[in-house]
Amino acid sequence: MENIGKLLVGVGLVIVIIGIVIWLFGDKLGWIGNLPGDIKVERPGFSLYLPITTMLLFSLVFSSVMWLVGRFLK
Repeated sequence: MENIGKLLVGVGLVIVIIGIVIWLFGDKLGWIGNLPGDIKVERPGFSLYLPITTMLLFSLVFSSVMWLVGRFLK
């Protein structure tokens, strides 16, 4: 049970840090979603947006942060 508590605190801290970064630097993060590899198709009556590169970047960052949290909470 103690490990679950540590994990929840770690995840909560990560969410708070991400929220503060977005709050403070949100206007400077306009490049998110406009990276090379993000697919945008716009036609009359149809639009498709697949942020492939953005999802890969977020996955890499999130995985790295979770690895660090897990390493420090052992």
